[in-house]
Amino acid sequence: MTSPENPQAPQTAQTTQSAQSTQDTQDTQAAPSAPAPKRFWCQLAWIGGEIKSKVLIEVAQGRITAVTCGVKPRPDDAERLAGLTIPGLANVHSHAFHRALRGRTQVESGTFWTWRERMYEAAAHLDPDSYRELATAVFAEMALAGVTAVGEFHYLHHSPKGGLYQDPNAMGHALAEAAQAAGIRITLLDTCYLSGGFDTELNDVQRRFSDGDAGRWADRVDALRKAYAGSDSVRIGTAVHSVRAVPVDQLSPVVAFAAENEMPLHVHLSEQRAENDACLARHHKTPTELLHAHGALGPRTTAVHATHLSQMDIDLLGTSGTAVCMCPTTERDLADGIGPAHAVHLAGAPVNLGSDSHAVIDLFEEARAVELDERLRTERRGHWPASELLQAATEAGHASLGWPGAGRLEVGALADFTTIALDTVRLAGVQPAHAAESVVFAATAADVRHVVVAGRFTVRDHRHALVEDVPGRLAATIGAIFK
Repeated sequence: MTSPENPQAPQTAQTTQSAQSTQDTQDTQAAPSAPAPKRFWCQLAWIGGEIKSKVLIEVAQGRITAVTCGVKPRPDDAERLAGLTIPGLANVHSHAFHRALRGRTQVESGTFWTWRERMYEAAAHLDPDSYRELATAVFAEMALAGVTAVGEFHYLHHSPKGGLYQDPNAMGHALAEAAQAAGIRITLLDTCYLSGGFDTELNDVQRRFSDGDAGRWADRVDALRKAYAGSDSVRIGTAVHSVRAVPVDQLSPVVAFAAENEMPLHVHLSEQRAENDACLARHHKTPTELLHAHGALGPRTTAVHATHLSQMDIDLLGTSGTAVCMCPTTERDLADGIGPAHAVHLAGAPVNLGSDSHAVIDLFEEARAVELDERLRTERRGHWPASELLQAATEAGHASLGWPGAGRLEVGALADFTTIALDTVRLAGVQPAHAAESVVFAATAADVRHVVVAGRFTVRDHRHALVEDVPGRLAATIGAIFK
């Protein structure tokens, strides 16, 4: 994979206006406080699916303006990034408040449905202030793990008893502010959640999730969308919680609103066999077929989990170009099953990754689990090259979240990148030619040395640059929930 570079004749790509698409130009919207031009010298960098050495990345206004390979010695004014630098990781599917459950739900047996009761207990304790505190700590943990953008699947909209806050989007603003405080980008996937199941009323906890109908949901989300229209770090997307939580007569209005405003649309899909069975009994269609019938599939849509699919479901996802977000650490923690990630990939569906319930926050673990789970299922090795798994964790994830200008180390891209230390006990002895394979199959979040977002350090030398004492902050905020 490694190609030799001639240090006397470095390969250079300079910024030109044509290097940026119209969408990328929209991505920029640089804040007045945009950093001065910077240069970063990478010991190794993963560029276009190949490992390059001694790479100089130049940044201005939060974007990469030049990439030059084979630069030695390191320029005196360039920050040294020792290790392997890759585009920033995109955590496509997150429920920040689930982080409070880590360990607590491991003391019991049961299923997803029994776990859900513990999750509801945690949700009932959160208000805008406590959620901002918790989410800031959780997003800081993500940054320490190399994440530069998160998709927050948000449905804690209202007060614990279901009433509106003075600002109906107070909880959403709390999440956006938390991501900004933690130094990462966020796509807030505002979620429509209207029923407790097929023909089932909302329970006491679920009432805070609901706006009553899709029209009122859309009005609230539109106000949120307008509030962040000029932001360079916050995007507003949409979500259908699941086909069981959005009645069939409300699906089309949600889909239409997302399409009209060109917003990402995410949906929990076939995570549980029970959901499939109930959908077939009520509508005589699988959840995938039901979404297809209402125009919900397509390139701006991401199906999360997609664990229990028929061949027809796989074909519908693939031919429509619907992305699929796999969350293996959560799917195995909740005993959901192993999803057909490789089959949907071969059918044409882009695959990306999320940490969902945050049983762990480690996108390297999510990436290798996609391959290792397939090995367990098939009793055969080698389904996913490391480069494809890195692409799922970076470029494909950012595309799903509405950040097409991120996820690549190239001229015009957002200057968001992550450096993995190669001198840790897990990665010591790595050869450059196999650095991608070593990182995907051996690295952990603890190996992340630096994280740069918009050309600024969010994490430097394994320490968060913006949030002090992330472990202490997590302990305090989680302790307050369960006091």
